[in-house]
Amino acid sequence: MWHLDSGCSRHMTGDKKKIKNLKRKDQGFVTYGDNNKGKLIRIGDVGGRDTLEINDVLLVEGLKHNLLSISQLCDKGLKVIFESDCCTIHQKNSKEIALKGMRHNNIYLIDLDYASFSNITCLVAKEENPWLWHKRAAHIHMKQMNNLISKDLVIGLPKIKFEKDKICAACQKGNQIRSSFHSKNILSTSNVKSIYFSILIAKGLPQSVGPKASPRSAQNT
Repeated sequence: MWHLDSGCSRHMTGDKKKIKNLKRKDQGFVTYGDNNKGKLIRIGDVGGRDTLEINDVLLVEGLKHNLLSISQLCDKGLKVIFESDCCTIHQKNSKEIALKGMRHNNIYLIDLDYASFSNITCLVAKEENPWLWHKRAAHIHMKQMNNLISKDLVIGLPKIKFEKDKICAACQKGNQIRSSFHSKNILSTSNVKSIYFSILIAKGLPQSVGPKASPRSAQNT
């Protein structure tokens, strides 16, 4: 496992097995935070093949940890983003994720032995279909979607342009109004109660005697 260290000025490790393309470096020392020094033995590369290759990694005698320098990653044109539970290293030009690490307690760690591009790609699958986001956002208008993007009001909403180039079938059905029923001059029922009620409606219900009296009580008086 490799530690992402913001206070480390160079990539370094004490494990010779982790470095390839080794070159001799017989002079020089590195100074630790407690002012102790470690002797530089060799310099080489780590990663490669299915993962990002990191160059200029120092092999330091007696070093117990594998350290990746954040400043050196940034100097190589990479972008490092830290979140509460993980960290990602992006290619600046393509904006693709090159490496992904996890947080353990207060330390961010990356396992270069298993951080393959194929494993990382599945973690960053994105859907940039505007109409799919239209459905996810409860079918709001495309103008409102563009407004959300311009003001950066929704986390995770892709920076794409929303255009109304077709009609949403669900929105069209939701905006439909049911046609009113047409009146009939003939009875379409043979039920006696229904016929009697239709006659009462046609002639008008009797007026109430009092403000709280029902039509039936007025008829019975």
